[in-house]
Amino acid sequence: MSHASRAEVATSAPQASGAAAGFRPERTLRLGVELRRQFKRRRTIGVFALMAALPLILIGALALGGAEEAEENARVNLVDVATASGLNLTLFTLFATSGFFLVVVFALFFGDTVASEASWGSLRYALATPVPRARLLRQKWLAALVMSVGAMLTLVLVALVAGGIAYGFDAVQTPVGVALDQRTGLVRLAGMVGFLVVHLLIVGTLAFWISTLTDAPLAAVGGAVFTTVVFAVLEAVEQLGAIRDWFPTAFGFAWTDLLQTPVDSGDLFRGVVQGLAWSALFTALAFRHFARKDVTS
Repeated sequence: MSHASRAEVATSAPQASGAAAGFRPERTLRLGVELRRQFKRRRTIGVFALMAALPLILIGALALGGAEEAEENARVNLVDVATASGLNLTLFTLFATSGFFLVVVFALFFGDTVASEASWGSLRYALATPVPRARLLRQKWLAALVMSVGAMLTLVLVALVAGGIAYGFDAVQTPVGVALDQRTGLVRLAGMVGFLVVHLLIVGTLAFWISTLTDAPLAAVGGAVFTTVVFAVLEAVEQLGAIRDWFPTAFGFAWTDLLQTPVDSGDLFRGVVQGLAWSALFTALAFRHFARKDVTS
């Protein structure tokens, strides 16, 4: 056998893992490819369009509402100072959307990404490409995270710019009468967004886990949102005592503590730690189940 023939045989020989020669798992289903696929979907375009429109709707609603008193809140009442500046409008927008609207957005992007492809039957073809299961799930998790965070940043940036045009780019006025200069306000706003991403990642990863259990996207998204609502209702039951602090929804509004001077970081720190812990648990459960799931039938 010639030298060229031996080289050809060596090149075509399968790898020790059984994979074909030249196969590189890290080259399959690149994140950029998955993001382009997801951004072309109508639900993604619709969510981002709604995120961009929501601050404008709130500006219109505040203009129509005039100076009516807002309903009291246990922590802060951001409605009263929503028109003080663009930063104030942004804070009010986060306050108005973080309790349910952003929950649905994170649940949608994370819960729909696997279950929808399973229902279409395209999941089995992706694995037959072949894409390793763990890599496929990781890429979809990362794509869902990018889209969720991107949607939130769209909401924040549009609120900041539109609010600045409508109300000026002045300092932040807190409901308790404390003013934060613009630079401090922007730093605090970045911290609030970061905290909310970690907190909302809980519902996102829960939806992601359910998405590996079912082929129905609505079940994954609705199941995560319903579970979040149930825990939020249980938080109001005072008889449960300290056990409520361990719920996935606990410390959901701790980000408003960043409006204080000095900042009380106790609930913020615990909220971040618990958020990461719950998210890691749900993500691990998703990977564990997907590794054993039959996607060929």
